[in-house]
Amino acid sequence: MEPLTGREIVSRAIHFRRPPRLPVTMGCFGVDDTGWVGARAPAGWKPAAPGEDEWGCRWEKTEVENMGQVTGHPLADIRRLASFRPPDYCDPSRYAEMAAALEAVEAQGKYVISGIFMVLFERMHTLHGFVDTLAGLYDERPAMEALADLIVETHVTLVREVARRFPGRIDGWCMSDDWGTQTAAFISFDLWMDFFFPRYKRIFDAMHEAGCDVWVHSCGKVNEIIEGYIRAGVNVVNLQQPRALGIREIGERYRGRIAFQSLADIQATLPSGDRGRIAADAEALMAHWASPQGGFIFSDYGADAAIGVKEAGAKRFMYDEFSRRSQALYGAALPAPVLPS
Repeated sequence: MEPLTGREIVSRAIHFRRPPRLPVTMGCFGVDDTGWVGARAPAGWKPAAPGEDEWGCRWEKTEVENMGQVTGHPLADIRRLASFRPPDYCDPSRYAEMAAALEAVEAQGKYVISGIFMVLFERMHTLHGFVDTLAGLYDERPAMEALADLIVETHVTLVREVARRFPGRIDGWCMSDDWGTQTAAFISFDLWMDFFFPRYKRIFDAMHEAGCDVWVHSCGKVNEIIEGYIRAGVNVVNLQQPRALGIREIGERYRGRIAFQSLADIQATLPSGDRGRIAADAEALMAHWASPQGGFIFSDYGADAAIGVKEAGAKRFMYDEFSRRSQALYGAALPAPVLPS
C-alpha cells in the first residue's frame, strides 16, 4: 500500500479518522505536512505611510525581533467608517501567482492552507483601538456592529473569490484572533456569543461551503471561547500556551470535539530549555489532547527570538519527544528532521 500523503495525514487527524502518525508543521526542521498559498497585495499597491498595511493600520516594531504592534488606527474616530474602504479582494491581480503556488504544494502531496491575518476581533481593534473597541461593544454597539460587518463581508468575499478561482483546491483556511489575557478572555462568554458568534459563523460557513476546514489561532486563557469556536464550526484550534489553559482541563472538555495544533508551552516551557519540562508537556499533550483517532497536530511557533528561545537544541529535543510519542500512539515516528547546517 502506498504511504499516505501529508494532505491525507492532516485530514485524517482533523476528522478523527486514525492518522498513521502525528501530523507535523515544523518547517524549521524541513518537515511540514502543510503548504501555504495566499492572495497577495494588489498590483501597484504601496503603503501611504511607513509600516502601513492594506487596511491603513500603521505598525511599529521594537528592538526585539517580533511582529510589532499597531500604533496608528485609521478608524480611531469611528465616524470615518462611512467613507472607509477596505481591501478589494475582487481584484484579479491578487491571485496572479496563486496557481503556480498551488501546483507546487499539490505536487508535494501537502495539505493546502490559505489564510486571513486578523480575521475579526483583532482587525476591529487595530482599526479602532483596543480599549475603544472593548468599550464600544457596550457604549457604541451600532457602530461596532457596522465595523464588524464590514470586516466580515470583506473576508467572506476573499474566501468566495479563492473558491471561485481555485475550486476544491484549498483544504483549509487558517486565521488569527487572540482573545485572552493570562487569566481570562477579554469579554464575557455571553457577550462573545451574542456579538461575535454569528459573525464568525458567517465567515466559517463560507469556508465550509467551499469544502475547507477552519483553523483558528488564539492566544491567552481562552477556555470558554473554544466552546464558541466549536459551535461556530472551527475544526482546528491553534493553542500555544497549553499550561496557561490547563492541559488536563482542556482535554476533559474538548478532546474529540475539535482538533488541537500545539507544542510545548511557548511561555513557560520552551524558552526555559528545560528538558524535563519539555518532555512533561509533550507527555501531557499527547495524553490529554491527542487520541488514537487523531485530533492533534504538532506545530512550531516560528519566531524563536520573539519568545526567548535561545537554544536550538531545545526544539530538537521537543521534536524527538513528540516523535517518540507518535510512534507509541500511532505506530510511526515523525519524519527525520533536516537540521540546519
